[in-house]
Amino acid sequence: MSTGRNLLIASVVLNVFLAGALAGGAVWIKRGKPAQGYSLEAAGGRLPDQQRTLFRKALREVRQESREIIRDGQQARREAADLLRQPVLDTAALAAALERARNADVTVRTRLEQRIIAFAAAGSAEDRSLLAEGLSRRAGPQPSTPPKKSP
Repeated sequence: MSTGRNLLIASVVLNVFLAGALAGGAVWIKRGKPAQGYSLEAAGGRLPDQQRTLFRKALREVRQESREIIRDGQQARREAADLLRQPVLDTAALAAALERARNADVTVRTRLEQRIIAFAAAGSAEDRSLLAEGLSRRAGPQPSTPPKKSP
């Protein structure tokens, strides 16, 4: 009887685990990749294959050209993390490290956006429309604005 009971418990646990995995998989399929976040590269996901390849290549080139800036930003974040671990916080050094990281991020983001602008300018209206859809999709639903109150 003890073996049968143990098998029953193991079966119930396994079934609950599988049901959770199936439910999680269904949500993942319905919503897309979880915690994907905003990605400029993902905005080009619905472009035709050839254009999508060119789009991703253009953005990859920007990242390669910006490798040093990206490394500087990563190093600044590591420095900020190290400063936060210190027993006495040097707020000026922390602020400077975070500013360097932010500046690196903004520089790379600006370069990516400039390349997207150049790509869009050279593309067709249909491709621009697909990019617009991708950006809108990544931006999330538009918040509803409450009606303006008249005085």
